[in-house]
Parts: sequence; structure tokens; C-alpha cells
Amino acid sequence: MELGNNLKTAREESGKKVYDIEKATGIKHEQIYRWESNKNVPSIIQCIKLADFYGISLDELVGREFGHEDK
Repeated sequence: MELGNNLKTAREESGKKVYDIEKATGIKHEQIYRWESNKNVPSIIQCIKLADFYGISLDELVGREFGHEDK
């Protein structure tokens, strides 16, 4: 699953710790770790919070690329 890897990469590239994200977004650090290890998937609302926190688009966060759709 790409989302967990994208979440971890976004966090690492931002230089933030999981506890920084928890403080800024209200999302528990345990939940963030579960997402990053692909044990759970965040809701769209949680994805929006994370994308806003990292300053990236939802597409970037979830690894969506335009023009690569199966036909």
C-alpha cells in the first residue's frame, strides 16, 4: 500500500516528529504510526488535515498521478 509509505515520507521530509503532528492536528501519534505501517487507513478528513499540515495536495499525499488511469 502506497499511502502508508507516502505518509511516512511526508513526515520525514518535513523534519517533524509524530508528536509534533499530534500537537498540531489533534491526531493521536499511535494512529499516525498505524497508518504509516499500513495497519489502518486514515479518513478523508484526516488526510486533509495531514496534507494541510505538510503543505502538500491530497493527490501528493495519496500518490495519485493524473494521466495514468487504466482505460
